[in-house]
Amino acid sequence: MKILGIIPARYASTRFPAKPLIGIYGKPMIQRVYEQALKNSKLTYLVVATDDKRIFDVVKSFGGNVLMTSTKHKNGTERCSEVLEVLDKNYDIVINIQGDEPFFESEEIDLITECFLNKNTDIATLIKKIDNIEDLESTTVIKTVVSALGKALYFSRLAIPFFSKNSTKEKLSKHIYYKHIGIYAYRPKVLKEIVKLPEGKLEKAESLEQLRWLENDYTITTNITKHESNSVDTPEDLKKLLSMFNSDYFQ
Repeated sequence: MKILGIIPARYASTRFPAKPLIGIYGKPMIQRVYEQALKNSKLTYLVVATDDKRIFDVVKSFGGNVLMTSTKHKNGTERCSEVLEVLDKNYDIVINIQGDEPFFESEEIDLITECFLNKNTDIATLIKKIDNIEDLESTTVIKTVVSALGKALYFSRLAIPFFSKNSTKEKLSKHIYYKHIGIYAYRPKVLKEIVKLPEGKLEKAESLEQLRWLENDYTITTNITKHESNSVDTPEDLKKLLSMFNSDYFQ
């Protein structure tokens, strides 16, 4: 399979401006993400998609592939779609690799690619078992309800299903809850279609883009990972992650 890996990276983050260029043990974050992705041999081509010349120049400086994209995109999905149109190659899968996860494991590319062995898969993503009360109760940790065969049925900020007579702690013993790990992969035809969809009612309610795809009957297949989603949304997130991982992680 020909697999296109795209790392969307924008400069104007509300909570952490210029974060793609923040140093992570001597290298900018975007370079750390790029190099982690390159560790996976399944990628046919890897490219950074940005809307800012400063990021563009940094990627060029370390020898990475990079494309300038529109400043009008609302999300990484739209940015990935533009890259696909520009490259105009016959790819089988497009993977949206989060540009703010410098500690992501390249193995996740294998896991998400496996989802497309199912011919009915339109979109793929990863999930991880929730094993603590804090994650189950947090509205920033997105929960995923899946079928017996791993098809995503719903995504929510709340713990679903709801056990009315049990405490949160008891819920973990009665049901396996999964958190969403935000790496996506798409069939190229599907990627071109979903960026044209209007915002959905469920999406508006939960502020979750993937619900738009479910509302329009696209099949999202999940695979289970053991790795956390260590995204950097704020300076505090970065400080925490640097205390968890030392420079040896990148060796």
